[in-house]
Amino acid sequence: MSTYTAQVAWQRGADEAFTDKRYSRRHVLRFDGGTELAGSSSPSVVPLPLSDARAVDPEEMFVASLASCHMLWFLSLAAARGMAVQSYVDDAEGTMARNAQGRLAMTVVTLRPQVRFDGATLPGAPQLQALHDEAHERCFIANSVNTEVRCEPRP
Repeated sequence: MSTYTAQVAWQRGADEAFTDKRYSRRHVLRFDGGTELAGSSSPSVVPLPLSDARAVDPEEMFVASLASCHMLWFLSLAAARGMAVQSYVDDAEGTMARNAQGRLAMTVVTLRPQVRFDGATLPGAPQLQALHDEAHERCFIANSVNTEVRCEPRP
């Protein structure tokens, strides 16, 4: 069993009353390797200027987490099969909508990886899809959520 940690830190500004709900949602996300990210609520959830559009919001992190996990498994599987990946770019997208219980939720995440290979072993379309299917099955994050996760590889 492994444990993963992240620190989320927020501080109220000196001139913010807080109880009027007009406080900044900007915060800091710290990870065990020393990386810090600016975090905020999504401007589509909490309007500007109370949100920071330049910061990462939880919905974006959710989509990125799924996309990153899928990519890491894909790279591992391709390497194990002797396929040299030259580049991997995924323009992933998540959709927020009401779920079956009527609550707002990330209901669909669509991965759109574009993978470039070089070397002697180049996968055909069926092999490429099989790699993506296996990466999806092995992805810890996809296995941890109720959200439908789609993968639509791009040529």
